[in-house]
Amino acid sequence: MLLASAVAAAPEAAPHPNVIVILADDLGYGDTSLFDGWVQTPQLERLAAEGLTFTDFHTNSSVCSPTRAAFLTGRYQQRVGIIDVIASHLDTPGLEPTELTIPRLLKQAGYRTALFGKWHLGPEPRHNPIHHGFDEFVGYLAGATDYHDHRDWYNGLERREIKGYATHLITDHAVRFIQENKAGPFFLYVAHQAVHLPFQTADDTVENRPKEKLTPEQMWDPNRIRPKYKIMLEEMDRGIGRIVDTVRKEGIAENTFIFFFSDNGAILAGGSNQPFRGGKFSNYEGGHRVPAIAWWPGRIAAGATTAATVMAMDLLPTIMDFTGVTVPKTRRLDGMSLANLMLHGADFPDRQLFWGYEPKLGTAMRDGQWKLLTKGDVAELYDLSRDIAERTNVADQHPERTRQMRDAIERWKQEVLPEIVPGQ
Repeated sequence: MLLASAVAAAPEAAPHPNVIVILADDLGYGDTSLFDGWVQTPQLERLAAEGLTFTDFHTNSSVCSPTRAAFLTGRYQQRVGIIDVIASHLDTPGLEPTELTIPRLLKQAGYRTALFGKWHLGPEPRHNPIHHGFDEFVGYLAGATDYHDHRDWYNGLERREIKGYATHLITDHAVRFIQENKAGPFFLYVAHQAVHLPFQTADDTVENRPKEKLTPEQMWDPNRIRPKYKIMLEEMDRGIGRIVDTVRKEGIAENTFIFFFSDNGAILAGGSNQPFRGGKFSNYEGGHRVPAIAWWPGRIAAGATTAATVMAMDLLPTIMDFTGVTVPKTRRLDGMSLANLMLHGADFPDRQLFWGYEPKLGTAMRDGQWKLLTKGDVAELYDLSRDIAERTNVADQHPERTRQMRDAIERWKQEVLPEIVPGQ
């Protein structure tokens, strides 16, 4: 079998734990102080000190919609028809309501479910998160929106103009939801807008903005972006601290699993993906290797680190193991449960992992220490054990390995998206 199969044998887990997934938007590996980055993030540091930090966690894509689809379905996003960023116009494909998702599975098992923040899995009314198993939704359907002007926000199925700064609103709703549902069990998806563009702080209200329009050069000037980016990240970090503090205050910490990660790497004009090459829109490590932390007091060892190579699509089978919810046998998953790794530090098997096919980006594959990137006839092979920054292409020195990995990519393409023409 080419791809890893569904859920491993479920380890012991607390009965019906609460689950909180906190997703940052466009946050780079080198942005936070988790990995000696340029912005101090004490709340993320605290979460890591009390939990498990992943140093080799990958999103399923270096752009946001595909990663979100893979995370929620436990499958390569190509299987559900989302191979690129979803545009806001109404003829764009989205995640169909018939798909099995984390909120749908947990809601069927008696969980209260909520999403606050960014959806970006379809702009049509039928794509609304309420139709995907969420009991509550306050946020926006599109990919990028103003942090203050919320004319495109929804409360449930109804579009509502909501006042306030996006990062504050998302945190406030998350805190309220935890307080109201502390008796549990609940699934809370906190999908932050930060640190995605537009780069706006809480002080950059519509009234306070300069009247003159920025030129493209001014728009993408790092000297303009980075100070705002830093403030935006610091504000999100404080909000994460509020959520964790609320869990503790309500006395539910030991029955609450929290997972934090980003949907892809940082945009290079604002953030940092150091020590990796590339960023958002790139299949180099900087595009898809991101910060990630698992937290569950009394269950996950505090201050631990793992170098296991894992992917966002692994979260669905992990959460199902923790909650004791069974995935139908007819549903093929590509993700693998991380439960034994998280709870017991068990070894996690190496497997072939794939990124693509996004039309502009080509395809990439990871097989142990080896990483292959292909686009048309061009192939780049890197030995990550020696060259984590992907600076030295060794494809010519290893032609047989390059050929084998190319062949594996073509087989994968044919399996997950048969309409792709081999060789593209």
